[in-house]
Amino acid sequence: MIGTKHSAALLTLSPSPSHHQPDAQNYEVILRRDVNPINIVKSNLAFPFSKTLKGSQWQTIIADSLTVFWGEWLKLRVRILQVAAAGLISPLIYIIGFGLGLGSALDSAMEPAAGDSYLEFILPGMIALSSMTISFSGTTFSICGERLYTKTFAETLLMPVHPLALYLGKILAGIVRGLMTSGSVIVVAVLFTGKVFSFINPLFLLVLLLNCAVFSGLGVIVGLNVNSLESVGLYNNFLIVPMSFLGATFFDPRTLPLALKVIVYLLPLSYASTGLRAAAYLPLSQFPWYSIPVLLAFAIALSFIGAYKFAHQQD
Repeated sequence: MIGTKHSAALLTLSPSPSHHQPDAQNYEVILRRDVNPINIVKSNLAFPFSKTLKGSQWQTIIADSLTVFWGEWLKLRVRILQVAAAGLISPLIYIIGFGLGLGSALDSAMEPAAGDSYLEFILPGMIALSSMTISFSGTTFSICGERLYTKTFAETLLMPVHPLALYLGKILAGIVRGLMTSGSVIVVAVLFTGKVFSFINPLFLLVLLLNCAVFSGLGVIVGLNVNSLESVGLYNNFLIVPMSFLGATFFDPRTLPLALKVIVYLLPLSYASTGLRAAAYLPLSQFPWYSIPVLLAFAIALSFIGAYKFAHQQD
C-alpha cells in the first residue's frame, strides 16, 4: 500500500485497540506524510524506557536479541579463523619483547606479584588486552560498515524489536569475537607455562566474559556515533591504545603513586587484568572480588547508553 508517485506517503504501523498483551497487538496501516519511517516504527513498537519491563517483555527482549545475534553469527562464522588470529599478533609481540626479553632481566632483580616469572605475570594481561581490542574494534567496524558502506543499518533499525534487544544482539557478537581471539592467546599462554587450569577455570572465564561485554558495548556506542573510519582511528588512538599500556597489563597497579593509581583504576581494563591474573595464579582469598561488580556495573551502564542510542538513532 504505497502512495502515488506525486505523494510522499509512508507506511507506518500503529497499534489498534485490542484486549491482548503488547506482544500480541494487531496493527493497522496509516498513511503519513513527511515522517521518518524509522522513528515511527521505533516509537510504535519499542517498549518505553520509563516503564518497568515485565517478565514477558524480558523474555521477548532475550529472544529478539538472540535473533539479532544469529544474523551477526551468520556473517561471522565464515571468518572464524580470521577473527581468531586477528588479535594474536600484538600479544605475541608483547610476550616475546616484554615477557622473554625484558622479563629475563626483571626476574633476576625482583619477584613478580603473581606467577613464577614476569612472563607469567603479563600473560593474563595479554589475554585481557586481546579480548578488549577485538571486542571493541570488531563491533565498531561491523556497525560502521553497515551504516557507512553497505547502507543496511536502516533495516536493523526498522526491526520491530526493543532497542535493548538490538544492543544485546550486537554485543553478543562482539563477545564471541573477543572470546575467539583471547582463546588463541590462552593457547599460547598454556604452551609457554604448561598451566592449563590456571587459564581455564570458571572464575577466569567469568572475568574474561565481562571484559568482552564491556568493550563490545563500548564498540557499539562508538560505532553508532562515528561518521567515518578516521573517527574510529581517533577513538582507538586516544582510548584503546593508552588503556592497553595503563590497564595493569604490564605492571601491578598497587605499586603506583596515589595519583597514578586513581587514573589506572578508572579504566575497566585494569579490573580485568588484575582479576584474570589473580584467577590464574592466586588463591581465592587473594582474589579482588570487587573487580566482578565493577566490570558488571560498566557493562550495565553501557547497555543503558547503547539502548538509548539505538532508540534515537537516525541512520
